[in-house]
Amino acid sequence: QVQLVESGGGLVQAGASPRLSCVLSGRTFSYYAMGWFRQTPGKDRQFVAAIKWTGDIQYADSVKGRFTISRDNAKSTVYLQMNNLKPEDTANYYCGASNRQGWSPSYPSWYLYWGPGTQVTVST
Repeated sequence: QVQLVESGGGLVQAGASPRLSCVLSGRTFSYYAMGWFRQTPGKDRQFVAAIKWTGDIQYADSVKGRFTISRDNAKSTVYLQMNNLKPEDTANYYCGASNRQGWSPSYPSWYLYWGPGTQVTVST
């Protein structure tokens, strides 16, 4: 059974630098591209960052320079290091996994599996 589990969210102050983690089980992690998305109530899921099995990386413009995605294949884990958080970064953060052909990481439909999400709330 495939399972994705995110962790590392919580209530943080503006300017904080938390790191989110997402563990994939039930599949061979190194074969999957991994992505991070975020969502606020009433809005569509928004692309944040993605990393391919080759190491190719893509970021949303809104987080470029502040967030860093990385992966540890030995631990079946993808990370999202978030620096200098702003109140507008408040959202539920989800990780997704895909082994589809091509590279369309900013589209939620490209992903096969999703975790339940972890809430990040940034206070001023």
